[in-house]
Amino acid sequence: MPVPTALDGLPRPPCAELLGWEVVEARPADGWIRIRFEARPEFVNPAGHIQGGFLAAMLDDTMGPAMFIYAEGRMFTPTIQLHVSYLAPARPGPLYGEGLVVQAGKTIAFLEGRLMDLSGTVVAKATATARLVPSSKSVAA
Repeated sequence: MPVPTALDGLPRPPCAELLGWEVVEARPADGWIRIRFEARPEFVNPAGHIQGGFLAAMLDDTMGPAMFIYAEGRMFTPTIQLHVSYLAPARPGPLYGEGLVVQAGKTIAFLEGRLMDLSGTVVAKATATARLVPSSKSVAA
């Protein structure tokens, strides 16, 4: 049975819809989450691989939710810095992101993420620094 998280019942934003974002597993107390994405054929570059910007967006949309569930929905995480390493070509189809809160302070969080294909091959890794903003102040008008 899935562990309840602060994401339960929240609508998915349009960017998450585009990426096929879906929570698969979560351990809020550990600051860890696993997300499924759907790398669509429309995301490919001329070589037939998923364009790196989409992979970066998937990683960003994995690490932020890891912090959100860790903070029990009290903190939103605008990314300050994102570093992505592309390790293997990604093809259209399911991809799985795992996000981890490495350290969270009062105003800044350090996050890690990795993105894998169905075979378990890590196609990209990332680290991010995120600002911690109270969720009550982060809602778009």
